[in-house]
Amino acid sequence: MNDHDAVWRLIQELKKLPGVGEKTATRLAFHILGRGADNARGLAEAILSVKERIKLCRICCNVTEKVTCKYCSDVKRNSALLCVVEDPADLVSIDRTGEFNGKFHVLHGALSPLDGIGPERLKIRELLKRLDGGEVKEVIVATNPTAEGEATALYLARILKPYKVKVTRIGQGVPFGGDLEYIDRVTLGRALENRKEI
Repeated sequence: MNDHDAVWRLIQELKKLPGVGEKTATRLAFHILGRGADNARGLAEAILSVKERIKLCRICCNVTEKVTCKYCSDVKRNSALLCVVEDPADLVSIDRTGEFNGKFHVLHGALSPLDGIGPERLKIRELLKRLDGGEVKEVIVATNPTAEGEATALYLARILKPYKVKVTRIGQGVPFGGDLEYIDRVTLGRALENRKEI
């Protein structure tokens, strides 16, 4: 074992983060190395804390430290409107537009048979359970405009038919192949306004 093994291991771990390649991982590793031990300890503790304390909301499957997340607990939000997203980052992006005041449901992925992701791997059972009460009148499918997102949207539209809810898809303006997390607020807000029934 030489002096660089710990740095090499850190670089390898950082490369596992989305959007982080070899150069960025190396730059981050040496930045961490150059900071004081307290800064490194603070970062490590924050990562461990989030892994230990964060769980899924019992209602919408969003990430939270409590039993129910802030969106499900907010009585001012419209319970008749339910926006279905792939992951928590998409939820935050939609909420940030200020155009949506309903409730959310997080699937934690999209259908991708090639990757072995079928309906049973997503939080679809939890979604259907929420529709049993009859409170939800419209489900807005806000999956990413990718092949997997479109397949998921069509699947949801089909299985939601018996529930007698209006099923809409976010409008165009969001580019195909893009991730909601990276779409600007105005475009995403317009897409929500121009949603259509599927």
